[in-house]
Amino acid sequence: MNVRDAMTPVVLTAPASTTIAEAASLMAQRRVGSALVVEGEHVVGIFTERDIVKALSQDGMASQQPIGHWMTRDPQCISPEASLEEALQRMLDGHFRHLPVMEAGRLVGMLSMRDVSRRTVIGDT
Repeated sequence: MNVRDAMTPVVLTAPASTTIAEAASLMAQRRVGSALVVEGEHVVGIFTERDIVKALSQDGMASQQPIGHWMTRDPQCISPEASLEEALQRMLDGHFRHLPVMEAGRLVGMLSMRDVSRRTVIGDT
């Protein structure tokens, strides 16, 4: 099974100027754990639930700061044709739970640890 079979094709994106509070609200509404930070059509970072916790633990007023300040820049990405085993290994090695899926320089989806576990533990549903 490959990444394309498990990824989520609809991805939450936001500009770097989005506040942490706005991003948290969007993430909660969409029930996702991350947002890709974009400039035009280019992915420049990823902002996750962990970043929210980190920001608020370091600055009580962080909720009004831009996510661009707290995001992980230049996140690792993976091809939709890569195997789920490769994706899982990269996530485990990198200690992250979200992996943007890029094809020919274009964002085509997001693979989360939850997506991987649904396919590998439960099987193809």
